[in-house]
Amino acid sequence: MKRNVGILIFEEAEVLDFAGPFEVFAVASEIHDFKLFNVFTLAKEEEAVLAVNGLSVNPTYSYANAPKIDILIVAGGNGTRALMKDQATLDFVKRVYPSCEFLLTICSGARILAALDMLDGKPFCTHNGVYGHMKELAPTAIPEPNKRFTWFDNVYSSGGISAGIDLSFHIVEKLFGKEVADNTSAYMEYEIRYRV
Repeated sequence: MKRNVGILIFEEAEVLDFAGPFEVFAVASEIHDFKLFNVFTLAKEEEAVLAVNGLSVNPTYSYANAPKIDILIVAGGNGTRALMKDQATLDFVKRVYPSCEFLLTICSGARILAALDMLDGKPFCTHNGVYGHMKELAPTAIPEPNKRFTWFDNVYSSGGISAGIDLSFHIVEKLFGKEVADNTSAYMEYEIRYRV
């Protein structure tokens, strides 16, 4: 089954938070006859988004016209402070999540889980500079700062920036096995160091 991977981007999103997972899922599919994943970006509006440090990115879809999403990835970055207060975004995630196979947050994207009250009594990872703010947002959540990524049910969160790559490899391996993950890492010349 080919899965749709939707990566949510926004103003001041951290570049590697979305580009890293994009590359892992897209390359995994590319080197396996494009049969595994259809990977795309999406944003509130279908217009250019300025990521951290000024990188301009054109989302493929908006919230209004995005296709069915099997794996939803929420990037992190400075923009999550505004994003967690954006009702259209919260409504979108709330609407899409129940039909997703997995929901992944990268880095400070965990703030969106907190804003949706999804972390009460649950484990999470985020950027090392965000745990203090997360304690205010979700006081009963269980921080796991010594882990690269963690999960409950079908919700995954990863640590800062590059950890999203490791989480993406974990999902590829979970869905399609070690050989597919290893083929992908060899092509990317990236060593998978975090296996669970």
